[in-house]
Amino acid sequence: MARLGRLLIGLSDPLDVVNTIKAFALSEGFDKLARAAAQTMVTHLFTDAGRTWRQAARHNSQGRQVYEALRKELNGPMGATLQHLTEQNAAIIKSLPLDIAGQVTAHVAKESLKGTRASDIADQIVKLFPRTSRARADTIARTETSKTQTALTEARCQNLGVGWYIWRTSEDQRVRDSHKLMRDVLVRWSDPPSPEALDGESRTYGHYHAGNIFNCRCYTAPLIDLDLVNWPARVYYNGSIQSMTRKQFERIAA
Repeated sequence: MARLGRLLIGLSDPLDVVNTIKAFALSEGFDKLARAAAQTMVTHLFTDAGRTWRQAARHNSQGRQVYEALRKELNGPMGATLQHLTEQNAAIIKSLPLDIAGQVTAHVAKESLKGTRASDIADQIVKLFPRTSRARADTIARTETSKTQTALTEARCQNLGVGWYIWRTSEDQRVRDSHKLMRDVLVRWSDPPSPEALDGESRTYGHYHAGNIFNCRCYTAPLIDLDLVNWPARVYYNGSIQSMTRKQFERIAA
C-alpha cells in the first residue's frame, strides 16, 4: 500500500485520487503482489501448523500414521485446500484498495456538501490514506490469518480422521467474554458453537469455530490424544457446554 500512497502525492482533484486508487487495485502489478503475499502467508501457516502436528504426534500411539499422512498430504486434498486458501486471501488483499476507494468517495461527497474546495479535499484524502489503509490492512491481517489457520487445521483433521479440537484462547484481558467461556472446551468440527448465545448475549454472530470471527485470536488445538486432556473436561455437545468424564466423551466421540 506504500506504493499506492506515493501515487497519490501531488493530486489535487478528488476524482483523480479515486480513479488512481481504483486503477491500482485492478493493475497486474498489484495482482501479482497480492498473490505473492497470500501465498507467503498460507505457506508459512501451513509449515508452522505442520510442526505443531508433528510435535503432538510424538506423544500419540498413532504417531507413525500421523507422520506418514503429513508427508503425503500435499499430493492429496490438502494441496487443493492450500491453493483455494491462497486464492481466497489474494482476493481479500486485492479488495483493500477498492474498499478504501469507497471510503474516499463517501468522504468526497460529505466534504463537497460542506462546501470544501476540491484541492483541500484531495489534501485531506492524501493525509488520511496512510492511517485508513493501515487500520484496514491490520484488521484484515488479523482476521484472515486466524481464519486461514483454522481452515488449515480443519483440513488436516479431516484428512487424518480427527473429529474434535480444543478451543484455546490467548488467555489475556483482551479475550472477549464469550470466548473466555469457550476456553479449553472440546468441540466437534461438524458442530461449531455460538459462543455469544452460550454466554447469554443479545447480539450473536452465528455458529463458528475458534479463530473464525473478526479480530479473534483464539485457535484450534486438534484432539489427537485423549491422554493429554484433563478429565473431566468441558465439552460442547447438543447445544450446550457439559462436563464429561473420559468414558462419557468416548461414547459420544466414537
